[in-house]
Amino acid sequence: MKWRLMAAFVGVTLLVLLVQDVPLSFYLRGVENDRIITALERDAFVLAGRSEEALESVDIADDAALTAVARTYRDAGGARVVIVNNRGEAVVTSDDDQSRVGVSYASRPEIIDSLTGAITTGTRYSDTLQEDLLYVTVPVFSGDEVLGAVRLTYPSQVVTDAVNDQLRMLGLVALTTVLLAGVVGFIFSSTVTRRLHLLRQATERLAEGDLASRADETAGAPEIRALSRSFNRMAERLNTLIQQQRTFAADASHQLRTPLTALRLRLERARELMNADPRGAAERLTAAEGEVDRLGNIVEGLLLLSRTEGHSAPLITVDLADIARQRVEQWAALAAEIGVDIRFEGPASAPIQATAEAAEQIVDNFIDNALTVSPPASTLIVRVSVDGDTTAVHVLDEGSGLSPEDCSRAFDRFWRATSDSAGSGLGLAIVAQLAVASRASARLTPRAGPGLDASVTFTTALVR
Repeated sequence: MKWRLMAAFVGVTLLVLLVQDVPLSFYLRGVENDRIITALERDAFVLAGRSEEALESVDIADDAALTAVARTYRDAGGARVVIVNNRGEAVVTSDDDQSRVGVSYASRPEIIDSLTGAITTGTRYSDTLQEDLLYVTVPVFSGDEVLGAVRLTYPSQVVTDAVNDQLRMLGLVALTTVLLAGVVGFIFSSTVTRRLHLLRQATERLAEGDLASRADETAGAPEIRALSRSFNRMAERLNTLIQQQRTFAADASHQLRTPLTALRLRLERARELMNADPRGAAERLTAAEGEVDRLGNIVEGLLLLSRTEGHSAPLITVDLADIARQRVEQWAALAAEIGVDIRFEGPASAPIQATAEAAEQIVDNFIDNALTVSPPASTLIVRVSVDGDTTAVHVLDEGSGLSPEDCSRAFDRFWRATSDSAGSGLGLAIVAQLAVASRASARLTPRAGPGLDASVTFTTALVR
């Protein structure tokens, strides 16, 4: 990936340079050509002005001053100067060898046009010099009369050399740009791929069983940091789930071992007494049925706890007051059988945010536990209270209660107040897990008098 990123950087840079520099080279050639022609036209008019007086005389063959000017101009700029009279005959040249003086240039198209008063520019091939020349020819006027013409010629190779010098400079700049693009591409690709490589290593460590493996969320591009955060959340979630599975397996094996052992002993004893003491065997079988029921309760609780662990179901809006009222009505008959007065206190409506059926199971578990410890002729209150952003359900019993230390441990799995207490010890653990899934909090608090206050505090739902 690193080399592909570098190639992409360099390729894009080359493409931009080609799109920019190829048209620029043609533009520079045209600009340089126009600049030289403009300079030649200017200089030709200056020489034409100096040639006017000389061309008006009858014999200028010995005009040394004009010849010196032509040679000085040649030496300074490199252009060849030819001045002709109105018949097209050369009267002054910039050549050191003045053998061309007196030679007729009347056959040259540019000379013919200038003797008619026109200014001519262009490029032509010189048979004498065997090269392409740029030329500028201007007429020499005296009033309206054309006395002659001044022609300046310039090797076109000079223009080519000047353009090539500029193109070489552009090429150097382009090469430097490409090298810089390669360096930047290497740094950028190394940074990106290094972060991805570190993330891949963290993934491999996690796949090999290192649940503590985490990615660095503080370095790299925003996308890499976001990916690292997502990976760390996944790793935390996976670690939590695995730890929960291990805890679940350990707790289940521990809690199932005791009733299974008791069940096996009772069945063995019943078999031994079946012939000698049928009544004793029946008692052992009855006790075994109790152990089977206990096993069933433990398994059912473990399955429910397993379903609620790691639960990520969406929150929905439910009416806690209506749910609590309905659960009180459902438990009223059983409460009456044991002589407990159960009643509801709270508003007509109390909307909350919770997972589906969580509120029902929480209230049921609280009432079930409270009825177990409530003495006859006592009162069990299910109260719903709203306090701004939070709404709580309280189940208040008048049982023997728990110490503050026991209240803090009561939500642990398989915890029971006494070893001979009925139940599996999973009810409050399930309540705590359902509360966590609903973004709520559960707690037990000793009451001022006898009994406990079992409560769960939910987030109040906004009703539109």
